[in-house]
Amino acid sequence: MKKRSEIGLDFIIDKLTNSIENVVTGDSFSTDISILTSNDLKSITKSKGWLFNWREEYKIPMRDVYKLTIVNNPTIIQGLISLEVKSDHLYMHLVENAPFNKGQNKVYSGVAGNLVAFACKLSFQRGHEGNVSFLSKSQLVTHYEN
Repeated sequence: MKKRSEIGLDFIIDKLTNSIENVVTGDSFSTDISILTSNDLKSITKSKGWLFNWREEYKIPMRDVYKLTIVNNPTIIQGLISLEVKSDHLYMHLVENAPFNKGQNKVYSGVAGNLVAFACKLSFQRGHEGNVSFLSKSQLVTHYEN
């Protein structure tokens, strides 16, 4: 079996919000987080701007991939997170904003923050006191230390 290497995550929590916010208007939108389905994978490809291979991530049995969507708009995925429940914490394997939620021209802020908050909540629900871990890309280590 091919050995998988660890991928350092490079998400930045741009804003702490109770929802996601439209960058231009400031309007707030409530979100839902649900399990990614095989049908969702059709729209999550590298050719459509996604960085990670979510199809491969979806196939790993001990990991669950969750999608963040706006309430009453479940077909447009705002971001994704891959989580694994460990014996004493939750491990975040991947976190990614949708391509339209990255960079200076992003549509919504708060996506990564909502996904990480969900991971913390799930850790509490699993009895792990909110403990979550991930491997950060080297250039972001100082950002998260601060």
